[in-house]
Amino acid sequence: MNEFRHVTVLLRETVSALRPRPGGHYLDGTAGGGGHTGLLLEKIQHTGRIEALDRDPDAIAALKKRFAGEPAVTVTQGNFFQAARLFPHPGFHGILLDLGVSSHQLDTPERGFSFHTSAPLDMRMEQDGPTARDLVNTLDEPSLRRILRDYAQEKYAPQIARAMVAQRSAAPIETTTQLADLIAAAVPAAYRREGHPARKTFMALRYACNGELDGLEEALLSLFNLLQPEGRLAVITFNSLEDAAMKRAARQLTAGCTCPPEFPVCVCGKSPRAHSLKPVFPSPEEIERNPRARSAKLRVLERR
Repeated sequence: MNEFRHVTVLLRETVSALRPRPGGHYLDGTAGGGGHTGLLLEKIQHTGRIEALDRDPDAIAALKKRFAGEPAVTVTQGNFFQAARLFPHPGFHGILLDLGVSSHQLDTPERGFSFHTSAPLDMRMEQDGPTARDLVNTLDEPSLRRILRDYAQEKYAPQIARAMVAQRSAAPIETTTQLADLIAAAVPAAYRREGHPARKTFMALRYACNGELDGLEEALLSLFNLLQPEGRLAVITFNSLEDAAMKRAARQLTAGCTCPPEFPVCVCGKSPRAHSLKPVFPSPEEIERNPRARSAKLRVLERR
């Protein structure tokens, strides 16, 4: 395994939003290389507990090495979608998520996340289950079209899906660059000038392989339920689909009375469960240091 490297996005802003305190209990649900976990540990002065959770075996190995002998940090392999099962005793003072793909995953060619270098089409975060190669070579054209449309809002989904099916009828689509070249040939020249035409397709296949969007809103609501009163859920999103799931969860949690407006008094008894903080964006200096931070957005919900 290559050394796990990841440039943590919105590091200080995210940790600061959790208002870490000595003796507190925190969950880093996408711990990766441990950037957020490490700063949290510093802020709580190596007291209390931090649960460092990640689904990627490479990340788990790196986390165990980095925090070996640190009693305040517990490293667990798993998906934050199952956090309620993994941590059945709620009471976190803060929970954070970074929904982006890690620098390590992008920069390790054999993981198959990037279209910049030739590698087997993989894209699995847990390195288990169907790969992107399996999807592009076995799904029917309507299913491929739906993945590209629903997971990436790809406007040329029909043309790209059709090209995949045509190509694999002659020979399987095996590598990242083979797929990227196929996509480039399937879309208009003007679209190619807007940026790499494979970007959205690769994102959609990654989501499909890893189930990152299906049930995301419900997972966020479940995580919120693990917070103590005044605890905070901090989520970094990188595109409109991720952000939309977070906003839908926020609307549910910040909604108050649902009685019809003609009712003279409230009879439903519902009150907001959360307070939503103003979104935070990377500074120009961070974007200059790390261009991958450009689309990041931090949203924070505080439990009432």
